[in-house]
Amino acid sequence: MTNPIRVLVVDDQALVRSGLRLVLQGRDGIEVVGEAANGEEALRAARRLRPEVVLMDVRMPAMDGIEATRRVLAENPVCRVIVLTTFDIDEYVYAAVAAGASGFLLKDITGDQLAASIKLVSTGEALLAPTITRRLIERFARPMAASGALASLTSRETDVLKNLARGLSNAEVAADLHLSEATVKTHVTRLLGKLGVRDRVQAVIVAYESGIAGGASASRGGEPNPKSR
Repeated sequence: MTNPIRVLVVDDQALVRSGLRLVLQGRDGIEVVGEAANGEEALRAARRLRPEVVLMDVRMPAMDGIEATRRVLAENPVCRVIVLTTFDIDEYVYAAVAAGASGFLLKDITGDQLAASIKLVSTGEALLAPTITRRLIERFARPMAASGALASLTSRETDVLKNLARGLSNAEVAADLHLSEATVKTHVTRLLGKLGVRDRVQAVIVAYESGIAGGASASRGGEPNPKSR
């Protein structure tokens, strides 16, 4: 039997932490191993508990979620961080993604979506909410890759990147481009390396900043649906 995904819940509101634990309690394949009320507690808990996924609030006392994300991932690069935010436009979310977070979700997400998101991120994929991603990039875009890096992509890798910007999963990209899923994974790995980015979230930001994504995200508008990514 596969071991459950170890999850650490970080939020400065006890009620929110309890609610997230309650939502995830008993979910197949997920175990909440601890809670933390701020970034400093999160860092200590992550060292002690070695979670695979951290649900990270942004605005917290002592140490905010951005700095906590950066430090947790510096000490445990295989850990994945999902940033939780109350608003669909939040200046802190972009900074959290730049710090290495694998994605972000609104706190009004359903229990089923949250569980699916945790499982998705644990496999190495990223959470891309098209409407939020587009607004963040329009407002807070920063150069992340030189034109030379983008020019180094093959035409197929560029096609894959465009599809990632649409919020497609590897399986959906494979179907769209008539490739095997294994081939798509290889293309994703190679384009991440060429762009010098950590994961799919940062690759999508590069796609939008460079303009090669165009209006891709609008074609899959709406709220995040982990099963569709």
